[in-house]
Amino acid sequence: MKTIVRAFFKTVRAVLGPFMLLKERLTQPKGVVREPAAQTTVNLQCQNLALYQFSTCPFCIKVRQEMRRLSLPIEQRDAQHNATHRAELQQGSGATKVPCLKITDASGKSQWLVDSAAIIGYLRGRFATT
Repeated sequence: MKTIVRAFFKTVRAVLGPFMLLKERLTQPKGVVREPAAQTTVNLQCQNLALYQFSTCPFCIKVRQEMRRLSLPIEQRDAQHNATHRAELQQGSGATKVPCLKITDASGKSQWLVDSAAIIGYLRGRFATT
């Protein structure tokens, strides 16, 4: 039974995935425009962030849209097709739930933030312009 359920959802993802990616591409928000010095500072801060995600996950799409809206060049790591990234996600956060934002501080300590609403709240709180 478990195999049948997995096969069903894999088929649904295969059919709906391209449409979800097309919708994401067609509805990309315009990013905020910052002064060059401010954007450089944001770019440097984003080097300590990594988003573990699946390309067709609706919650991951929501986070990626917010990243575009805030003009954040955060590294996106495919935890669905890349075994290394999937293993890092499993080891760091304790699960393979996506989206998951890895936040590394100056001392090299990592914090894992799971849940799209929490990630979006964190990004808005840290990078939103007024």
